[in-house]
Amino acid sequence: MIDQRLLPQDFKINSYNRYQDVAEAIQTMVIRGAPAIGAAAAFGLALAGFQSQASTKEALLQDLREAGEHLKKARPTAVNLAWAVKRMLRAADGFEGPADKLREHLQNLAKEIADEDVEINKRLSEFGAALIEDGDHIVHHCNTGALATVDWGTALGVIRMAHEQGKKIHVFVDETRPRLQGARLTAWELEQYGIPYDIITDGSSGYLMRKGLVQKVIFGADRVAANGDVANKIGSYMLALAAYDNGIPAYSAFPISTVDFELERGDLIPIEEREAAEVLQLQLLGKRVTPESASARNFAFDVTPARLISAWITEKGVIYPPFKVNLKAAMVN
Repeated sequence: MIDQRLLPQDFKINSYNRYQDVAEAIQTMVIRGAPAIGAAAAFGLALAGFQSQASTKEALLQDLREAGEHLKKARPTAVNLAWAVKRMLRAADGFEGPADKLREHLQNLAKEIADEDVEINKRLSEFGAALIEDGDHIVHHCNTGALATVDWGTALGVIRMAHEQGKKIHVFVDETRPRLQGARLTAWELEQYGIPYDIITDGSSGYLMRKGLVQKVIFGADRVAANGDVANKIGSYMLALAAYDNGIPAYSAFPISTVDFELERGDLIPIEEREAAEVLQLQLLGKRVTPESASARNFAFDVTPARLISAWITEKGVIYPPFKVNLKAAMVN
């Protein structure tokens, strides 16, 4: 995994051979982004198979289930993580053969999940790029590019595809506090692609929209409820509100695996609250910006109601409201 905590100053690749270390890497945000941590969890479960000393399939399945529970707890909001673990465990339960062959089967399935993610995101990006017009200025929140997936990305993949199609576009990159995924990661990716951008403070987007400087808003998703409500990086809700008020389309881009069909509405999505230190230990000119006795709340995600989302961008195509109805139609195609 690329250690995303060190970018953009340092580019380092970490290697892991224990599922517990993969879970820790997910929890500590060495790797982040819903599709990326889904693929990472799949490889983590494959590692668990090789770690296990079990000689029978039944004993190996028990070890795999324990590892799966451990991995799922690493980041509770992003549904792709649980989706990947469930897919791997279903394959293990249905596998007929000895334990050693099951280990190989899980390793191959993890590779398949990773390869699928690349193809899914490329298709998603092609559908989304059709919504981007030459000359568009686009607000993008958090990081949704190749770093957040296996490759291409979701919302940033759409932007990248539009750029590669020759469209002249400009990206306003939200800093995305407190971990600054926009300023650190999205800006770094845009430089790799040669796409023009400006970093803006998270509170600036509404003003830019009101001044007529923005034509599109696009962000990803970590979990989507069946009714179309979208859980994404904290700040997405306020961004969508500003877009709605200014008549600017706000798109959420994600693979269908991000939809949690078992959750009827967004207020049922568990929202991760991370440690206060991420907020309190921010520094300015080498010094802490908050009082030593300060406390903080650090919610990692918020939920944007479906009424504020102009469309979903998925590998099944662009899906418009009403999402629950039109998703069913898209799924049969």
